Amino acid sequence: MTAVETASPPPAADGSGFSIKAFAERFGLLGAWAGVIVLFGAINPDAYLTWINFSTMFSSQAILVVLTLGLLIPLTAGDFDLSVASTMVLSAMMVAVLNALNGWPLVHTLVVVVLTGALIGVVNGVFVLYFRIHSLIVTLGTGTFINGVVLWISGSQTIGGVSMDLVNWVIVYRIGGISLSFYYALILCAALWYFMEFTSPGRRLLFVGRGRDVARLSGIAVDHVRLLSFVAAGVTSSFAGILYAGMTGSADPLSGLTYLLPAFAAAFLGATSIVPGRFNPWGSFVAVYFLVSGITGLTILGVDTFVQNLFYGGGLVIAVALSQLVRKRQPQSFS
Repeated sequence: MTAVETASPPPAADGSGFSIKAFAERFGLLGAWAGVIVLFGAINPDAYLTWINFSTMFSSQAILVVLTLGLLIPLTAGDFDLSVASTMVLSAMMVAVLNALNGWPLVHTLVVVVLTGALIGVVNGVFVLYFRIHSLIVTLGTGTFINGVVLWISGSQTIGGVSMDLVNWVIVYRIGGISLSFYYALILCAALWYFMEFTSPGRRLLFVGRGRDVARLSGIAVDHVRLLSFVAAGVTSSFAGILYAGMTGSADPLSGLTYLLPAFAAAFLGATSIVPGRFNPWGSFVAVYFLVSGITGLTILGVDTFVQNLFYGGGLVIAVALSQLVRKRQPQSFS
């Protein structure tokens, strides 16, 4: 599937170079996020407009930001990776099994976990590129296989006792009342933005997503770029799993799988903002916190927990629809 794409908006008719429409497209999601905060702040300011509430939102959703950024890389290259949430869960479980159950040093454990994420990316890439199987099918299969591995090594049980060193550096130590996990996600977002916008490999990634045939004719090693995008997604998902284990101090074989739909919703919704028509890190960052701000506000008002599924499921459909409007309803290409 080709990444969401569109031409840059034309300059304003008056020649000033400023277009109100383009400005609204770029920053509309930021305005919507501010509107959500104002709305729920007006309804229940004592509970919603508190630093504890916002610091909790920023800290708790760092894992989703990191996972979304990992998903963003193959999406930019025109591929899906449905195994990112499974890779995250496996990584968290490996931290618990190796560190808590088997007494491995934390540093050795984290190195093995990251290498495992890279290996999963290689496997995904080889099946997609060598056997020419669509990435949806491959990553759905590998994700399901990984889920089985997680249940096997965990005995279908939650495993606790993760090293407090990891817990401290993920959730306990704070800056401005916000856990370090948020700053890790922020740094990763900035690094990925710089990579995509200002480096040659990043531009090649964008060119491959916009048109593989054109990129190949331009001398870009398309298969190499796509393979590395899967590897990067695996490594980033493993990092999300490390944060997940550090945030909870344990590993659950199932709960982390629920992050997949929110990650897709944030990625596609983010493609309508900041750089409209293109998957981009800052748009996804804003999308994550826009969605969680709405869910948190409704939860404070006493709405049942099903609202989370409504928000993320509806958000994904609406986000894809909006991205199609940005692309002037051009049909999506599957290859």
